[in-house]
Amino acid sequence: MKRRGWYVLLSVGIVGAMLWGAGHSFSSQNNSQVTTLTNVSYDPTREFYEAYNADFSKYYKERTGKDVEIHQSHGGSGNQARAVVEGFDADVVTLALAQDVNLLQKVHLLDPSWESQLPNYSAPYTSTVVFLVRKGNPLQIKDWSDLVKPGVRLIAPDPKSSGGACWIFLAAYAYGEGPNNDTAKGNDFVKKLYNNVTVMDAGARASTTTFVENKQGDVLLAWENEAKQIMEHYPGEYEIVMPSVSIVAEPSVAVVAEIAKKHGTYDVAHEYLVAHEYLAHLYEPDSQRLIAKYGFRPTNPDVMKEVAAKYPTPARMVTIRDFGGWSAAYERFFVDGALFDTIRDE
Repeated sequence: MKRRGWYVLLSVGIVGAMLWGAGHSFSSQNNSQVTTLTNVSYDPTREFYEAYNADFSKYYKERTGKDVEIHQSHGGSGNQARAVVEGFDADVVTLALAQDVNLLQKVHLLDPSWESQLPNYSAPYTSTVVFLVRKGNPLQIKDWSDLVKPGVRLIAPDPKSSGGACWIFLAAYAYGEGPNNDTAKGNDFVKKLYNNVTVMDAGARASTTTFVENKQGDVLLAWENEAKQIMEHYPGEYEIVMPSVSIVAEPSVAVVAEIAKKHGTYDVAHEYLVAHEYLAHLYEPDSQRLIAKYGFRPTNPDVMKEVAAKYPTPARMVTIRDFGGWSAAYERFFVDGALFDTIRDE
């Protein structure tokens, strides 16, 4: 992977995949030896799925003697979900949070029980929220409280379009309200935090570009896996700060059943009982090791033990269940007129 190449594909890749998706035909309908699959995902999974798709294609060829081609599209998770709702053909979605996947279920593109059809709430890997600072940590950022000090310039994605941004907001809120769930303190803290956000991009990868490529801001609020990728590809230039409070971010995967059935790819994409195909194969130990290689946290406990030293745990880790689940959290914080809009309008 070339340094600059990691970023410049953002808009080109999304547009190219969308144009391809609008006009492609599925080879499985014309040639029984080839199946074409489209994975609509969020920004920071780009490199992982490039590697995983090659791995799965090899596995599938060895198991069946047939070829499978996987195409991928990336963008802000919320925007990606809306694109599928509006007609972009996706066989599977691998999005940043269950709420985005549920948008598809509301328009009957998914089985209503999608979240229970694969282990761990259909989240084959997790991540968390960290801070990325420049080498030497010139502002001595150590925890969330340092981010609300005057003059600290934050870079973060927008919860209106980015799933990662929603996880960031919830982690910040959990810190602000404290273990006693003080709503007033939580509200006040996120207001102060977002007052210090100087650039709010549509997606997590765009925020990475702003911070790394364009050299803006003092702190990037980021997915842990994204921060690890930056550390690997820009050695000696950045440091990761793990805050005292963070969140178990659970990116969700699901087959877009109605589209996949139409294309003849339903079994390839989803049938958990038929050879652990595309999504189920993510849970296999070798796939879990590949997941860890790209900075995500494996959900397989044995694989996680192998790599645990690379994944420090904050003093307090909340989950989406602490907020009553995604439906309740979204209604409380992110719908039009909810708390996020309120603090941004003040």
